[in-house]
Amino acid sequence: MEYEYMLMRNEKETQNRCCGGRVWCVQDICGIICAVLTWGLILYAEFVVTMVILLPHPYKAYRYINFIIFNTGSFLAFASHLRTMLSDPGAVPKGNATKEMIQQLGYQEGQVFFKCPKCCSIKPERAHHCSVCQRCIRKMDHHCPWINNCVGENNQKFFVLFTVRGGTPAFYIAFISIHSIFLAVNQFCLCIKNEWRECSNYSPPATVILLLFLILEALLFAVFTMIMLGTQLNAIWTDETGIEQLKKEEARWVKKSRWKSFQAVFGHFSLAWFSPFTQPLRAKHENYLYSV
Repeated sequence: MEYEYMLMRNEKETQNRCCGGRVWCVQDICGIICAVLTWGLILYAEFVVTMVILLPHPYKAYRYINFIIFNTGSFLAFASHLRTMLSDPGAVPKGNATKEMIQQLGYQEGQVFFKCPKCCSIKPERAHHCSVCQRCIRKMDHHCPWINNCVGENNQKFFVLFTVRGGTPAFYIAFISIHSIFLAVNQFCLCIKNEWRECSNYSPPATVILLLFLILEALLFAVFTMIMLGTQLNAIWTDETGIEQLKKEEARWVKKSRWKSFQAVFGHFSLAWFSPFTQPLRAKHENYLYSV
């Protein structure tokens, strides 16, 4: 059994990692397809808003202001998606259930702790095993194919910022979806007012199809991501993950206050809350014991 643990500890260096082990990346074909589809839908909205709506618009101020706003939102949504997808969600090292690690964690003889039979790891409190990532994830909320990753302790902030189409980040996607609907409806009104003359670089039938698909896409994503944003904020507010709510698990941990729970995900309040480029500081002791 000890030999099996050692093999698993060696395997952890390469599993779910790329670029020489420096970047977390779940090698799941379904998740990769969903992630690429997400990028394609963002790029489609970018194309229609820029080429069909803004460039032909007669008012320069309207054109430039909305171009900056929409592209800033799109960039932050894309960055949030990448950070969520390529961030270690809080994976527990495989095969760390050895006598040395048990002693290092300070467990006494006869003290009860949980061990995952699938990855032979010591499960920290509130960790759950993901069958797709094949790892135990600290404070796991759920596995989302649209980000090809689990939502856990280390990347929940980025997930909330993105709350992506079809399964998760929502803040920036919801923002650009609502902005897209506003721009598309306004463009329709402009084209009808000018009887479809010089309102687009494309023919009227092509313009109608492109705008209708954009509105449909934006409506679906706006509604879905707002719902997902609400569920994530509720999970943070109650200090209870999606899995814990689904399983109706009895809270064996000391629940944080609502404000402390938000700080645990986003850090101390500042503009960095809304940045996909900053990572909240974790407890040094916990990171040292359970980092990969």
